[in-house]
Order: sequence, then structure tokens, then C-alpha cells
Amino acid sequence: MRSLRLLSWYSLCALLLALLVMSSSGQQTTQTQSAQPPAPTGSKKETVAKPMTDRQKKKQEEKLRKELETPYKKWLNEDVVYIITEEEKKTFTHLQTDEERENFIESFWLRRDPTPDTEENEYREEHYRRIAYANEHYASGIPGWKTDRGRIYIEYGPADEVESHPSGGTYERPFEEGGGTTSTYPFEQWRYRYIEGLGTNIILEFVDTTMSGEYHFTIDPSEKDALMYVPNAGLTLSEQMGLTCKTCRFTRTDGTHLGVGSQPLPDSMSEFNRIELGAKIFAPPAIKYKDLEALTYSTIKYNLLPMKVHADYIPVTGSSVLTNITIQFDRKDLQFKQKEGISTASINVYGRITTMSRKPVNYFEEDLEVPVPSEMLQQAMTGPEGQPRSDIYQKVFPLKPGRYRLNISAKDRVGGNTTVYEMPLEVPRIEEDVLGSSSLILADLIEPVDTRSIGTGQFVIGGYKVRPRMGNAFKRSEKLNFYMQLYNFGVDETTKKPSGTVEMEVVKNNKGATEVIGSDTAEVSKLPGGATQVILKKTLTLKDMDPGDYTLNIKVTDKTTNQTLTKSATFTIT
Repeated sequence: MRSLRLLSWYSLCALLLALLVMSSSGQQTTQTQSAQPPAPTGSKKETVAKPMTDRQKKKQEEKLRKELETPYKKWLNEDVVYIITEEEKKTFTHLQTDEERENFIESFWLRRDPTPDTEENEYREEHYRRIAYANEHYASGIPGWKTDRGRIYIEYGPADEVESHPSGGTYERPFEEGGGTTSTYPFEQWRYRYIEGLGTNIILEFVDTTMSGEYHFTIDPSEKDALMYVPNAGLTLSEQMGLTCKTCRFTRTDGTHLGVGSQPLPDSMSEFNRIELGAKIFAPPAIKYKDLEALTYSTIKYNLLPMKVHADYIPVTGSSVLTNITIQFDRKDLQFKQKEGISTASINVYGRITTMSRKPVNYFEEDLEVPVPSEMLQQAMTGPEGQPRSDIYQKVFPLKPGRYRLNISAKDRVGGNTTVYEMPLEVPRIEEDVLGSSSLILADLIEPVDTRSIGTGQFVIGGYKVRPRMGNAFKRSEKLNFYMQLYNFGVDETTKKPSGTVEMEVVKNNKGATEVIGSDTAEVSKLPGGATQVILKKTLTLKDMDPGDYTLNIKVTDKTTNQTLTKSATFTIT
């Protein structure tokens, strides 16, 4: 009985020991199994790979494309976002492979390279320099290239003049803004002498109304007024005189809060001009005639479409010279297309001005049309004496003194003929207190213009329309006109007028010998203008002069400062 009890006791202990061992082994097995991924349900079915559906393939390709596009998206949305055209952007977004994108980027910069035959791409280097400058100088809560000032700097480069008020404070309003004294937010005014597509003397204003260092572009001149909403503070002259009230500022319908009452605004501040400026200033430069642009870079010279080009220079200030580029086509070289009784010749013209190192300065594009009644087409080709009739066109650019290249390409849209022309532009510098002059222009027409057209339109110089004679060839039945501006005469202390003479003579050139045909002298004090600018314009009758080559010599003497200058121009009488 005792042995049976002992056996039962041992059996119980063995059973407990076995249970403990099994429990420990089960924990280890569980831990080992938990360290591995659980077997998927229905593993027998999932071991066989299924082909992806079209939807899955498309989704995977889109995901891969987004991953691969990351650096190119940065190039598109950051690097060139301000200079790429809509057409180029549309093309780039439809490319499928990295190789296509790399080729596009290479072509993008090559197309803008002013010197494609060199290793350096000056345009690209200047572009990234501007981005770096914008990030360094115009950053606030956002990177500098994203700010309005940064964008303008990247697109147009440094302004010619910058008026900065980084702390705001007391501000004397100009008359066109109402006059009077007020306080302003920090603001800057950038002035560009010329922007293609916008014109001359472009003033851009940036205001920091949040005082956070982030300036935004504005077309409202009154936005910088920090006392705008303070009653009876910062009044304009009109408000001080009772001609208008400050609350009237908020009833204006021209998009401003200027306190000028009914006083008319200058044309540059008109509502439509300001809206147009705001719409155009951020647009990327567009090129209409890409084929003609490519021709200007070509070293192959075409002569299928004869074209005459001439340049004259009219200084405005010591740092700005109006460069008048005149182009002429003879009608006999054009092809006409008839429609509804009208024969029309159409010409596309693309011009590019660069520095001598091929750095872009400006460009222009024009559509020229010559409509002629079909029944008079033959008479429109030649004049009564058999001389070919021509059509003349002029484009004016303000340039800094220096030396430039002018490349012009033209295409006859009807006949398809093209031409390429290149010439240097020697833009003169007028030094202060030094007697100087503009180009001596020989013209077939000089006439005054009405007051509304002064300084505007083709061939207009100041208050006169001066149409140059291309080639300087005149018939005896015509009159020769010449025009020149003179600058920086001294002032006589007694008369308070310039004192000097202009001596003119016409010399006939005959086999190396010269013969004076006629001469004349004019007093400077009797010519139009003042000491800073005198206008010389004369007309010569040619009917008594024999055919041949002639030279017009002009000598200008300033008696007050004892300075002289000479100018000459050759012409031919046929």
C-alpha cells in the first residue's frame, strides 16, 4: 500500500515535470514563430503570380514617372518658371523619357545662347546668377526667387535706378499723387529705361505692408500710405484746401485711393495703363518668328531678298541715346498676292541687338504689309522716271553709349525669299560741357508734327517728322533736307543765349578734286532750341546741280567755350 502511494507520488511529479517542459518548449516555439511573418491565408492560391491589369500597370507607370520627374519638375517649376513660354512648357510636360527631357533642356538653353559657337552659355550663367542674387537679397518668409522683386530681377535684370525706403517713414508725395506729407510702409521704386513690349521709363513699385520684409508688386500708388485709414492724418494738398475729403478716397473707381479729387491723373498713371502694366510685366518673353530668329544666328548669308538698313543716333541724356534703325525694301523685289482687287506683299522682320560679345540687349518683330490696288500694281513698282518705288520702316531703341551688333532677318511671306543682315551700331557718348551732336541725317522729308504726335510714331524726332533717304541718292527734281541736333553750348553772360555759328558748304567730288558749289552760315542764337539743345534743319534745291557725287560739310563753333566740331555726309544726284 505504501509503495503504491509512493508510485502515485512519483507519477504525479513526473507528470508535472513533463507539463513544465512542454510549456517551456511551447513558449519557445511561439516566440520563434512570431519572429517570422505569418503565413498568408490561402497560400496555395497566392503562390502563383497573377499578371497586372491595365489599371495596375498604368498606376505603377505613373508612380515611377513621378519619381523620375522630381529633378525635372524642379527645373520646370523653379529654375525656368519665369522665362519658359507656354508652348515650351506644354511640350516639356508631354515628354516621356529622361533622354527626351535632357535633350529638351539642352535645346532650351542653346536656343537662348548668344554665342552658340562657344562652350559657355552666357544667358544660362546670367540667369542662374540672377536667381542666386534674388535668393540672397530678396528672401523673406519665402525664398527670394519666389518674391515679386526676385521675379522681376530674374526676368529683366537690375533696374537702371532704384529708390529705396526700407523703413518707410515721412514721405513727401509727388504732385501727381496729391502732394502733401504722409507716412509710408517700406517701399521701393524700380525704374527701367526701356522694357520690350512695355516701352520706355517703366516704373515698378513694391510695398511691404506687413512690415515683414516681403515686398509685393502693386499698381496702386496709394498702397504705400500708412496713414490711409487714419482720419484727418496724412492729408493731400487737395484735402487740406477742402477741394476733396479723405473719405472720398474710398469711393474712387480707378483702383486707387489717391486723394486728388477730380484732378486728372497723368497718362502713365491711368487705370488702363496700370492694369496693362500689371498684366504684362510678369509675362515671359515671346518670340513669334522662330525661323527668323534662327537665321540671325546663322553664318550663312542670304541675298534672295534685297534689303537696305541704316542707323541714326539721337542722344537724349549722357547715358541714353535713341537709336533709329531704318529698313527699306524695293517693291520690285517683293511678291504680291491678289485678293478682292487688292495686291498685298507681306514681310516678316526679326531684329536682334547684342553686345559685341553676343550678350542679348533687345529684339523686335514686325509684320509689314504693302497693299496696292491690283489695277495699279505696275505703276506702284516704279516711279514716273523709272526709279523703283520702295517702302520704308523704322524702329527706335534707347541704348547706352557703346558698341553693339545688329542682326536682322526678313522673309517674304508670299514668295518665301529670306535675307540676313548684320552691321555694327556705334552709339556715341555725349560728355557734359562738351560740344556734341546727333547724326547728320539726309532726309527726303522734314515736316513739323502736331502737338499730339510729338515724340511718337515712325520717323518722328521731337517735334519733326524726319524720313531718312536710304542710300543718300536724290534726283535733280527733288529737294535735299538735312537734320542735326547740337548739344551743350555755353551761355553768353550778356544775352543769356548760346553764341556761335554753323558754317555749311556743299562740295562736288570730281576725280579726286573738289569744287565748292555753295555755302551758308547761320547764327546759333537764331536756331530753334536753347543752349542744351539746338536744332539745325535746312533744305537744298538740287535742280541747278549737275549729276554726280557731293559732300555736305558742316562746321559748328561755340564762341563762348571756344569749341568746334565738324560733320559731313555724302550724297549723289542722279
